[in-house]
Amino acid sequence: MADKEPRPIVIKRIKKVAGGHHGGAWKIAYADFVTAMMAFFLLMWLLGTVDSGKLQGISEYFKTPLNAALAGGSGIGESALILQGGGKDPTADAGLVRKGQPTRDKMKDVEKMARAAQEKLEAAQMRTLKDKLEKLIDNSSKLRPFKKQLLIDITSEGLRIQIVDEKNRPMFALASAELQAYTRDILREIAPVLNDMPNRISLSGHTDAHPYASGNKNYSNWELSSERANAARRTLVAGGLEENRLMRVIGLSSAVLLDPDDALNPINRRISIILLSKRAEEAAANEGRRQAITLASD
Repeated sequence: MADKEPRPIVIKRIKKVAGGHHGGAWKIAYADFVTAMMAFFLLMWLLGTVDSGKLQGISEYFKTPLNAALAGGSGIGESALILQGGGKDPTADAGLVRKGQPTRDKMKDVEKMARAAQEKLEAAQMRTLKDKLEKLIDNSSKLRPFKKQLLIDITSEGLRIQIVDEKNRPMFALASAELQAYTRDILREIAPVLNDMPNRISLSGHTDAHPYASGNKNYSNWELSSERANAARRTLVAGGLEENRLMRVIGLSSAVLLDPDDALNPINRRISIILLSKRAEEAAANEGRRQAITLASD
């Protein structure tokens, strides 16, 4: 009979707990890690803004923190590390130089040295070209008879070649921009040699102080010297000079005399070809730019 008594029904409830990779615990750990990394890199950045003396003070502080507590303060030169009111912003670039990085003054010195070396090399190249032109004149049957009329020198602007008139041997027809046949030969002979250096070229025409012969009020030595400079330019290009090398073609009339003591001397009538140095080239290129800036500021 006891076996036939009803047994109680037992219900087991299993409580499921979310966890593992489906839970949120890892996000908290990851957030703590990112925060710690941010604090670490912030600390490294702050340490990078102080010099070696302050770093040494920080090191001493962590070695003996008790001294700082007894002394009442940081123990690492508080005034040296804490920026007082009005101090410089530690995030500013000024005054912060990485180890091995040259300062601005050193960079300027390096630039000056590099420029000086470049100018020294350029001067040597111009002397070599001057020697080459002088040998060309001595060895050329077309140029040798005009040796006294070909003046070659090195000035502050660069290598200058001047073709001057003689009393009985003018480079141009009288009161005209028409080149004499031998003048064309001279220009065509020297044109290829000018291509030996990449420097830009300034070409100018000059007259003496005699008033223009025809008496035309609308035409003077200014116009004549400009047309002679352009006639020389066309002949140089025809002789092989690269036209994009020309930077300036001007007529100066009698404003710049070769013989200032005698304004009527025939040598004042000349064509001047200057192989510009880099410094003179930059000055000529910036001439209009400087003027534009001045006008804008006014």
